[in-house]
Amino acid sequence: MSDSLKKSPLAPSKAAHLPPLVGVTLAAVETGMKYQDRDDLMLVYFPDGAEIAGVFTRSKCFSAPIGWCRDIMGGGQAKALLVNAGNANAFTGTAGDKAVAEIAGSLSKALGCKKEELYFASTGVIGEILPSKPIIAHFEALIGDLSVHNWQKAAAAILTTDTFVKTATRTALINGQKIQINGFAKGSGMIAPDMATLLGFIFTDAPLSQNLLQDILSHSTELSFNSITVDSDMSTSDTILAFCTGAEPKIQDINDPALDDFKEKFKELMLDLAHQIVKDGEGATKFIEITVTGARDNRAAKNIAMSIGNSPLVKTAAAGGDANWGRIIMAVGKAGEEADRDALKLVLGDQIVTNNGLVVSEYSEEKSAQHFAGKNIKISVDVGIDQGSARVWTCDLTHGYISINADYRS
Repeated sequence: MSDSLKKSPLAPSKAAHLPPLVGVTLAAVETGMKYQDRDDLMLVYFPDGAEIAGVFTRSKCFSAPIGWCRDIMGGGQAKALLVNAGNANAFTGTAGDKAVAEIAGSLSKALGCKKEELYFASTGVIGEILPSKPIIAHFEALIGDLSVHNWQKAAAAILTTDTFVKTATRTALINGQKIQINGFAKGSGMIAPDMATLLGFIFTDAPLSQNLLQDILSHSTELSFNSITVDSDMSTSDTILAFCTGAEPKIQDINDPALDDFKEKFKELMLDLAHQIVKDGEGATKFIEITVTGARDNRAAKNIAMSIGNSPLVKTAAAGGDANWGRIIMAVGKAGEEADRDALKLVLGDQIVTNNGLVVSEYSEEKSAQHFAGKNIKISVDVGIDQGSARVWTCDLTHGYISINADYRS
């Protein structure tokens, strides 16, 4: 977390308190590799192991930790997760892979487990080789600090340009048994599907099989982290990992009615974290929800919604409080999806702007301007083709975004 950045005006009043979760211990330390006077390396250790599921960036220039995680995913239980901030270990060639292997070898010895049970994530500057020695040198301190209570400390250690810690928790019921779900994430810029320069880690004590956990994670990701955008740039490093510590017997069937509440709470938690990332968008002052209906299918609706959400003209209009709805129409038209110009309906907040392809006679520019002056903006478009629908979230584009990214490596 940058000390030079003011806390986002959209930040929650306080971070969610994450209670202890059976089978999960956490720790964080300061290495001094990039940041001073803050933790930048965190470890999560699962004494009895955990089922593991993951979703990763689709960038062709993925980071070394992502390559490692993909290679071992599905090979057995996870015993630990190690995350560093300040260095993405991306576009570092075989040297980056070697650094991960060296860290894995040392950590496996320190924890007494297999290398293939260790998962890694890195976030920060691209193109700088991750030094393994400063990380390995802190293993003793990390392991000594492991505690069931260090959720906030671990969540803070993974931040980069974030201005606040992003945490969420939910309680669900499975067959009458109370199940805990905890999660934390980081992300502020270079945010766009699939997924973004974000890291997200979800933990639960539900008794789920690995395949079932993967199905739930993938589905929830599409409706949350893959439905947000800050600046349309896909990262090299985005990683979402879910860990399940529940005991046997494992639930195998995703359609089991006993899972209904859990699946809903899991999705809620991920959407909560995704919204927090948008609300911490670099320089953001407005949180924007975009709903598209009437598209050919859900895929087309999402493309149109993301076209609006990624438009610099729409986002700068929001920043200035200018309800320039013509820019929204422009973004719909350029999306490359079917839209009936003469049936299109646009709503800003609760006010209808256009209907049947024309501005309605009772439209009030003043009312729309008042809506755009607030912190929460809602844009709804029906394109008049079929039944496809989608909802995405974004933020405005301000001078603050330029300042943060112009000085990122300085």
